Amino acid sequence: MTDAQVLDYVKAAAAALGLPLDEARAQAVASHLGRTAAMARLLDQTGLAPEHELAELFRPAPFPAVAENGDRV
Repeated sequence: MTDAQVLDYVKAAAAALGLPLDEARAQAVASHLGRTAAMARLLDQTGLAPEHELAELFRPAPFPAVAENGDRV
């Protein structure tokens, strides 16, 4: 996408969501989105196989068990 297309996309998405977006903010969002898309393209070109993916990085701890009286078990 060209810079103008990214900006048009940002403006259209903001309008569809009912988000107020002045011209300066739209330009900033479009700049960040364009940069993010460029990084994603680079990652897509690396040719990593599923086995090259990192193992699970984050697993939240389970909620502690609680007895009916509210005490932790």
